[in-house]
Amino acid sequence: MTSRITLISPAMNRSLRETRFDDGASLDPRGTARAESLAGSLRAADRVLVSPTTRCRETASALGLAAVEEPELAGLDMGRWRGLTLDEVMIREPDAMMSWLTDPDAMSHGGESVRALCERAARWLEAAAEFEGRTIAVVEQEFVRALAVTILDAPGPAFWRLDVRPLTATELSGHAGRWNLQLGRVLIPEAADR
Repeated sequence: MTSRITLISPAMNRSLRETRFDDGASLDPRGTARAESLAGSLRAADRVLVSPTTRCRETASALGLAAVEEPELAGLDMGRWRGLTLDEVMIREPDAMMSWLTDPDAMSHGGESVRALCERAARWLEAAAEFEGRTIAVVEQEFVRALAVTILDAPGPAFWRLDVRPLTATELSGHAGRWNLQLGRVLIPEAADR
């Protein structure tokens, strides 16, 4: 049984532009317009899921997707750093930030460790493998990175070396234990693969 999953990263918002840990900000007007321009460009799916974050829900809506919210697809819980920029945390808690950037088990912020996110992503992927058909999931960039680390069986620190741009598609195909990965396809209206 082969499962096909397309992970869509959310459109641009203030938090992404400012390198701010998710603070629940809405998409900015350009991000919304860009996502709306792509409505109808994605291949039809048997199910459509979305992370519970504001920017993922708004991206799914702007893309014209009737998505079901799935808590397991949530982004990384950043605890007390939520809403702060990377620079703000570096100034306030430089040792804690350096620990978090180098140790996948660090929970310096009081939230979720990168390793815990990767484990949650792996559990979700294992369950997703049971679904035969095509899935679209609009998820935070860090969830895409966690799945890539998991699929490639990469060391935890590789998480910080993967960039996921807004409104890109990461394609997964395969089954439990054996997945193929295509990273970062830019979504454009002309590229509708129907």
